[in-house]
Amino acid sequence: MTFDMVREAAMQPHTDPLVTVAIRSDGSVESVTFVKSSGAAALDEAIRRVVQSQAPYQAFPPGLAREFDVIEIRRTWYFDVAIRLY
Repeated sequence: MTFDMVREAAMQPHTDPLVTVAIRSDGSVESVTFVKSSGAAALDEAIRRVVQSQAPYQAFPPGLAREFDVIEIRRTWYFDVAIRLY
């Protein structure tokens, strides 16, 4: 999926979704969970695809990997001329 497809999906009426992404210590994606959906199924699916398309993420540094096997990152996604995470 291209970011152009995300922009197209973002033109639908929606709210700003709150998304939790769980990353394993090896950089793979464990899950993508919507705490608050955008209300537009196509946009939620586009977000899932964007997160998955960027995997694998950087593996955890050894010290972090010793303490945690998964970290969760929660952000609100905003769409205007770019995708912004806050």
